[in-house]
Amino acid sequence: MKTAIVIGATGITGKHITKKLLASSHYAKVLAFTRRPVGYKHPKLVNHVVDFEAMGEWAQLVRGDDLFAAMGTTLGQAGSKAAQYRVDYTYQAGVIEAAANNGVARLFLISSPQASTRSPLFYSRMKAELDKFAESLPFSTRVYFRPAIIMGDRPDNRPGEKIGAMFSRHLANWVPGMQKYRPIKGKTLAKAIVNCACGDLPEGTHNYELDAIFKLL
Repeated sequence: MKTAIVIGATGITGKHITKKLLASSHYAKVLAFTRRPVGYKHPKLVNHVVDFEAMGEWAQLVRGDDLFAAMGTTLGQAGSKAAQYRVDYTYQAGVIEAAANNGVARLFLISSPQASTRSPLFYSRMKAELDKFAESLPFSTRVYFRPAIIMGDRPDNRPGEKIGAMFSRHLANWVPGMQKYRPIKGKTLAKAIVNCACGDLPEGTHNYELDAIFKLL
C-alpha cells in the first residue's frame, strides 16, 4: 500500500482527490500540504499546514510514492500575474522538486490543453513552463491532465468563470474540434485522476486531454 502526497488539497479538484485517495484501498497514508487546515480528520490523513514561502523548513517531509499536484489560482483572485505565478508555478515547482529529490516515483499534475511556451497567453505559458520543469526531474512516471475549465463550488464567486464555462459548452456543442474545451466538474476530474493512479499505468509520460479523462471514469 502506498503513500500519496497532495498539494492543493483544499481546492476545487484537490479536495476531491484527497477524499478519494483516503477512500482507496491502494493508499495507506495521504499527506496533504496546505496553507490552512483541510477541516476534517481521517485515520489515513496527515495534514501538514505549511508556509510555501519557506519550503526549506519542510521539504524533507515530502516523501511517499505518488504526488498529486492540484494547486492553482486565478489572476483575479491572486491580484497580479506575479502573485498567480508564485502559486501556480513557484509553489508547485518547489514541492515537485522536493518530491523528486526525496524519491517520489510518480507525478500526477493538472495542466492545460493550451499549455505552450510559445502561447501569447500568460496562463498557458506558465503551465507549459511547469510541465517542462517536471519533465527535467527523475520521476519514473509523469501524468499530465489537460482539462479546460474546471467547475464546482468555490468559496469565492467567479462570475467570469461561469460565463466562460457557458460559452465553452456552447462552442463544444457546435464547433468541430472544440470538444476538448468544454467544462468538467472538479469532482469528476478528481475521480478520473485517482482512477488513473490506481489503474494499470506503465512508466513514462502520459497526457490526458478531456476525452481521455472521461474514459478514465
